[in-house]
Amino acid sequence: MVKVYTSQYRYNGPNRLDITVKSGDKTFAPTWDMVWKHKRGEITDEEYTKMYYDLMRKSYRSHRKRWEEVLHMKRVVFVCFCKPGAFCHRRLLAEIFVKLGASYEGEIPIDGGLF
Repeated sequence: MVKVYTSQYRYNGPNRLDITVKSGDKTFAPTWDMVWKHKRGEITDEEYTKMYYDLMRKSYRSHRKRWEEVLHMKRVVFVCFCKPGAFCHRRLLAEIFVKLGASYEGEIPIDGGLF
């Protein structure tokens, strides 16, 4: 089963998977509406989490093959623009993958790498 890591967008190492709404894999990206509402303080972290989980449940049903591809990778690094330690959907996605059997191995600093 896949080992999941997270990092900022500038991480350029192997197994990088961009999950941003701007340029990333839409299977795992939030919507622009969610992102902007959260940035403007119109929804809480908890509301965003619920919305993202609901979106990912739909994604899993609609794009099962893509989910399976990632689940069968040796390693994957989910990247987005959020700062380390900030509330972020890359951590939410990592938690979802853990529920599907993956192991979360932590945040990779962009100035370093594990691979």
